[in-house]
Amino acid sequence: MIDISESVMQFLLAFTVVAPLLGAAAALLPAPPGLKGKSPDQAVLRHGVTVTGAILLAAVVLALGFDHDHPSRMQATTDISWIKALDVRIHLGVDGISLPLLVLTALLTFLCALYSYFKPPTGPSPKAFVALLLVLEAGTLATFAVLDLVLFFLAFEMVLVPMYFLIARWGGEGRRAAAGKFILYTLLGSVVMLLGLLLVGIKGGTFDMVALATDNGRGLTTSVQVTAVLAIGVGLAVKTPMWPLHSWLPDAHTAAPTVGSVLLAGVLLKMGTYGFVRIALPIAPEGMHTLAPYLAAFAAAGIVYGSLACLALARPGAKGDLKRLIAYSSVGHMGFVLLGIATLTPTGVNGALFANIAHGLITGLLFFLVGALKDRYGTADLDTLAGATGAALYGRAPRLGALLAFAAVASLGLPGLAGFWGEMLALFAAFEPAEGLSRPAYLVFMALGGLGTLLTAAYLLIVVRRVCMGGPRPADEPELADVQAYELAAWTPLVALTVLAGLWPAALLGLTDPAVQQLLAGGTQ
Repeated sequence: MIDISESVMQFLLAFTVVAPLLGAAAALLPAPPGLKGKSPDQAVLRHGVTVTGAILLAAVVLALGFDHDHPSRMQATTDISWIKALDVRIHLGVDGISLPLLVLTALLTFLCALYSYFKPPTGPSPKAFVALLLVLEAGTLATFAVLDLVLFFLAFEMVLVPMYFLIARWGGEGRRAAAGKFILYTLLGSVVMLLGLLLVGIKGGTFDMVALATDNGRGLTTSVQVTAVLAIGVGLAVKTPMWPLHSWLPDAHTAAPTVGSVLLAGVLLKMGTYGFVRIALPIAPEGMHTLAPYLAAFAAAGIVYGSLACLALARPGAKGDLKRLIAYSSVGHMGFVLLGIATLTPTGVNGALFANIAHGLITGLLFFLVGALKDRYGTADLDTLAGATGAALYGRAPRLGALLAFAAVASLGLPGLAGFWGEMLALFAAFEPAEGLSRPAYLVFMALGGLGTLLTAAYLLIVVRRVCMGGPRPADEPELADVQAYELAAWTPLVALTVLAGLWPAALLGLTDPAVQQLLAGGTQ
């Protein structure tokens, strides 16, 4: 780690939040002479790579300068009065909980911009595409960096418009209906969430998330806490997505362009679970304690439901779309995150935060790979991909087949890869939930989670067998291009980090655990 002054750290965090907005505005301007390259379209796509690369560099330097000996302390903080009448402040900061999500967001957005430079999305002018991508990044980074409830809501909502247009204008078949469903569900959830946030802010006397977390609900009655968690939880659960509020997700993923699916799964879903950890757990602990068993029940149901839906899509003759299958798998995987949070224990919350990062890396890679398959075959239909004798990717495109198999086994939770630790910790925590929660109920939830892991292994291995294995290529089928250099550049960091997180989980858990311990204790440690 490196020694960086607090003022430089403040600048780096502010830069990561503001730079995407400035970059989005610049993307809409004409390219300066000499920077146009071969065409204006190439220039704006290169601009996207440059801006997201600079933001990733700032996020990495921020992580290197972070005081890893005190990850529970808010660092790089900026606290400026914004709306005095409402006591709304521009309050930014990062700790061991938000820093990994900040870096993950910057990394995935950069990889998406890099991928789009070599494989431009099919649709209108890239100018708007790059601008929307950067606005999306700004909203997501701000969500993980702000420490004011009003700013959190504004950042949370900021991502809806760019994602809507990315799906509606650059998506595939059924994109308008899918985009409409996405915006309708998330907006309705957000309206309810806003009421909960306002209730907490008014009754607590401040919108400052750090002050409210330190107070640990002592200024809020139990009825206010339960009402607030219920209202805030609905909005967060839609974005997570929690069963049965998930039905917008498969359509959105199926219709979205490749980079849209990567960011939706890798980053946007994490905003909901992050809200539970950052807001609901420390600010309204009694409300969370009351509603935790219900949250755990929905999480366990989502784990089993998502896995069964994937099994149905994976069977031969089902005409299952591979992108849709990966979307349903996210319902199951995010169920483990919610189950860990619902245990109200440090083990469970740490597992949830680890599973968040693991899901972002692995599912982001899976959507990149499915997008590459769709580009080569013209479809993501599993029956078409498998063909009469199997697509035999191992023989036709060995590197692509190997990467798909790697991502699948990482997603099913193979020990030694990132997907294993978060789900295991969530199940461990369900075995011994927080004091006052019904242990027999949580043992049932743990058993359902264990069943979900078996079903996950089943459908992912079916996908690998059908798509990667099979007979030799029929003579009338064209050759299949293997992994290209730009694809390898975009995917290699995700593969490397999936292995690193699996072999060295302490690197991430060492960041999150002290912050989680303090959060659950109400900042009293």
